[in-house]
Amino acid sequence: MQLYDYVKAIGMSRLSPTKIEHRSIAEKLRLFPMRKMLLVMKMLIVLMTIACLQVSAAGYAQKLSLSAKDRPLEEVFREIKEKTGYLFFYKIGMLKDAQKVNIQVENSDLKYVLDLIFKKQPFTYEIVNKTVVVKPRQIDLLMVVPEEAPAGNISGRVTDEKGNPLPGVSVQVKGTSKGTQTNANGEYQLSGLADNAVLVFRYIGFQPQEIPVNGRNSIAVTLSSGALGLGDVVVVGYGKQSRKNLISAVNTVKADDLNKGAITDVGQLLQGKVPGLNVSASGDPNAVAAVVLRGASTLNASQGPFYVIDGIPGADISVIAPDDIASIDVLKDAAATAIYGNRAANGVIMVTTKRGKKGQLQVSYSGYAGMEKVSNNLKMMNAEELRSFLAKNGQSFAPADDKSANTDWQDAIQRSTAVSHNHNLSLSGGTDHSSYAASLNYTKKEGILLNSDLERVIARLQLEQYALNDRVKFGVNVMNSNSSADDIPYRNVVLLQSALHLPVSPIKNADGSWFENFATQGYYNPVAMMNNSQMNTKYNNLVGSFTTQVKLPFGLTYDLNLSYIGFTSSHGEYYNKYFTSNYNSMYDNPNPGLGYHTPQTFGQNGQATRNSYQNTTKVLETFLTWDKTFGRHIINMVLGYSWQNNKIGDGFQVTTSNFPVDNIGYNNLALSNPYSVSGFQVGFGPDGVYQENRLISNFARLNYNYGDKYLLQGSVRRDGSSVFGANNQWGYFPSVGLAWRMSEENFMKGITALSDVKLRASYGVTGNASGFNAYTSRFISGNLGMYYYNGMAIAASGPVQAANPDLKWEKTATTNVGVDFAILKNKLNVSVDVYDKKTTGMIYSYRVDPILVPTGTIVANGGSMRNKGIEVSFNATPVRNKNFSWTSSLNLAHNQNRITSLTNPLFAGGDSVLLAFPEGAGQSSHSLQILKEGKPLGQFFSLVYAGKDANGVSQFVGGDGKLTTTPVIGTDYHYIGNAQPKLLMGWANNFHYRQWDLSIFLRGVFGNKIFNATRADLFRPATAQYTNILKDAANESAADFNAYLYSDRFVESGSYLRFDNASLAYNFKNLGPYIKGLRLYVTANNLFIITGFKGVDPEVNQGGIAPGVDYNNFYPKTRTFLFGANISL
Repeated sequence: MQLYDYVKAIGMSRLSPTKIEHRSIAEKLRLFPMRKMLLVMKMLIVLMTIACLQVSAAGYAQKLSLSAKDRPLEEVFREIKEKTGYLFFYKIGMLKDAQKVNIQVENSDLKYVLDLIFKKQPFTYEIVNKTVVVKPRQIDLLMVVPEEAPAGNISGRVTDEKGNPLPGVSVQVKGTSKGTQTNANGEYQLSGLADNAVLVFRYIGFQPQEIPVNGRNSIAVTLSSGALGLGDVVVVGYGKQSRKNLISAVNTVKADDLNKGAITDVGQLLQGKVPGLNVSASGDPNAVAAVVLRGASTLNASQGPFYVIDGIPGADISVIAPDDIASIDVLKDAAATAIYGNRAANGVIMVTTKRGKKGQLQVSYSGYAGMEKVSNNLKMMNAEELRSFLAKNGQSFAPADDKSANTDWQDAIQRSTAVSHNHNLSLSGGTDHSSYAASLNYTKKEGILLNSDLERVIARLQLEQYALNDRVKFGVNVMNSNSSADDIPYRNVVLLQSALHLPVSPIKNADGSWFENFATQGYYNPVAMMNNSQMNTKYNNLVGSFTTQVKLPFGLTYDLNLSYIGFTSSHGEYYNKYFTSNYNSMYDNPNPGLGYHTPQTFGQNGQATRNSYQNTTKVLETFLTWDKTFGRHIINMVLGYSWQNNKIGDGFQVTTSNFPVDNIGYNNLALSNPYSVSGFQVGFGPDGVYQENRLISNFARLNYNYGDKYLLQGSVRRDGSSVFGANNQWGYFPSVGLAWRMSEENFMKGITALSDVKLRASYGVTGNASGFNAYTSRFISGNLGMYYYNGMAIAASGPVQAANPDLKWEKTATTNVGVDFAILKNKLNVSVDVYDKKTTGMIYSYRVDPILVPTGTIVANGGSMRNKGIEVSFNATPVRNKNFSWTSSLNLAHNQNRITSLTNPLFAGGDSVLLAFPEGAGQSSHSLQILKEGKPLGQFFSLVYAGKDANGVSQFVGGDGKLTTTPVIGTDYHYIGNAQPKLLMGWANNFHYRQWDLSIFLRGVFGNKIFNATRADLFRPATAQYTNILKDAANESAADFNAYLYSDRFVESGSYLRFDNASLAYNFKNLGPYIKGLRLYVTANNLFIITGFKGVDPEVNQGGIAPGVDYNNFYPKTRTFLFGANISL
């Protein structure tokens, strides 16, 4: 007999407590007279019989809730023992032929649960007292007695919303122990049912349904994914937890709930789906969305969350095809994220891909084709409108510009229609001891701007194999993404020029040459710029992992995960002879930040740049998990170690010039002759590109559960990183959380208005080590220009960066209080979270006396930032019946951001830093924002417009409160709003009618401001004869030389409500033995937007150090219509 901690192996003769008790008492009664002894024996027999019946009735009546999906029978035995105290008795090796268990029951009799579990097993069971005896199933044909014809038979098929069959669905007759489960094709059968019986259908991850039989003999059921149930599993760091016992703030988005459309970026899939997750994206096919969770926690570049894909930390999200995603879990508070230590200050996003399941091979195809058109352009004057404006003001075009054309320059750089298509082929399956899943994805997405597109191929293979009686599980997961991205060199300059260019000028002259007028400074033909340059980046992401999980005695599990992440890129740019000859010394147009625009210099006869770089990450993570139940006490402990090594920028770059012909582009640099060009130097790119750093960590977590009522969680992580100063390379990141499932208390049993009430509270500290590199805290010497010695120019070297051995982590402490509850018989689930997030020790560059530090600056800790907010989510099922269902989810989030400090007591500066310099014509060094203690990130700081003076010239409120037409930068600036939104909203509605389904999603951002610097620089009536202006500048006076100055006149409301997407689908069923399901759908994205913003689109970048600035850097968004199909074989 096999002994386990949950198995009582004893001789069969000892399984009768009646005999044991009878023998014991009989010996004591030998001295009694025979009559008395017989009387006592009779009484004992009666009492023991009653006791046995009571024990049996109590055992069978014991209620049990159980959820299992493809779990070994042995694990299910263990869970039943932990929940009921019943022991399981069987011989060694008996379970080797056991089938995996799929079951979901709630508050059901133990006997009913065991009947479901053993129904398809090659053995049966018998309950003796508190022991379940497992024995082989014996079939004696001579003893088979035909059953009577049932009173009522019923059969049917259970599918999901897309028509795919659902195996293992629990079908239970309400109020009885009768029930069954669906087979591999989703089919079920029940007999002996009364006409008024009610069937209850339950399946993990789907909403349960209750359907009256009403005398029918066939019922087809479609289960909806809907809101997450308490039995659903949530992926957390180094493990999983049931949602009902979750202490931390975690939001889960299932695959069916992700945004739909021609989307290649995971960030856009989540847009509006998670409360507190602020995602902003343009129409650029090659740009990832800016993702900020619960407000920015740092001034550094790394404001985005940390991604973990299938347990692989730091994997690039471009390796995932949207069709391969099973679910995404967003970890928001420190109780959930602190286990990842120094990488979790901005939150953690856990992505789980689809896995193979036991059963026959499943093959599926999904694909779509779509058309995209630009949704909005700047409202510029056409030729007639601009000519009329100039005539009204006594002006005219220069002859060199006026060629009697009527060119729409914005339209000239755009495609009339961009085409996108995506195809995904996947297969999966498995046996009792293994599973596999593989997929191949191809996508091609054209940008709405000419010469921009993305082509990507993603391949994925996932294998799992059990060994040693299923006590060891090996896993292999390989994902590879290969992309080719075409983009536009100096795209922001092209966008700017397309707005500025006069409509009376043609794209080309009559002789076919490009039209140009270089007499106007900073004035270039945007179409010519695009057609005389090229840029392409090919990059490959390889992510692989090998995992081993060993189940040990005493409830211990050991995991070993080895991961490799490899990223390679090959980038090429070429500017032909026309470009280098005509656009030399032009200014670039960088995105808003701390820098300024700079003049660009080129060689002659064409210029090419090539670079090739490789980044590699190797990760080893090993941890031990202990799960143990002591009566009502459940303990889960994790103890682990992590080692990670990163190599970045292993490669080279070269820029050369002077090519004999243009048609070779950047593909043959050996043909260049840069040394014959006077003053040109071959460029090898920036220094400090190559770097290597290492991260070593120890971590531990404890979860304690008392009776599914009182919950406690604590964790700590010790991180060591080589990017920080020698004195502060190690840091500790603890967290603690508490939860009380109030609905489990006796005083709540009679309250039917509320259910599943849970109170949560947590506090923890996380860190930030990203956004810095291996050289941040190091002393660096470099080139400091030239000096003359004895009449000769000699290169000078010296300190360029000061060392700081005391540089340490940025730390973010988060307090989170939440409540979850359901009302209206679980038709409405509500979750509320209130948080306070404080970042200290922000890393920033400070001024220092050059005598002490030759560079004059030092990178040090000093600043702090605070985010406070509230998040609310509602998940409702207002209607659900046989043919129609409606589910609705609404999430709302408010966040308040404040910079609480920017100074360091040891160094000067830090506070009141001006930034965001669009530097439009005549506005060099004019800033739009300020970093200021007590103000939020994205605080606008500029002039206050005060109308026009008697001469029709724009005037402004000076720093002294007086009006002026000659304002001074900084001195006359005021605080004029900020870019932080006050409210984020996402509202999804899903309707299902028979085989039709319709999903509608609206998304909104409210309360933020946008500095529309684009509009300011196109508001130039005084120079309208040289550059185009906006239509709404038609009533401005050409004498107003101040009309375009950056001021609150151009600070606009960024609030909007967008009809983000709508999808209508029809699900075909019963198409034959080879096609399990077919779903055809049409989807529309960005149908309309309600906003008062006067720019291209109010969804400007909300990330980075200077959010909320629109300065001709917005890639136009599109309106998309696509048709798609999903086929299951």
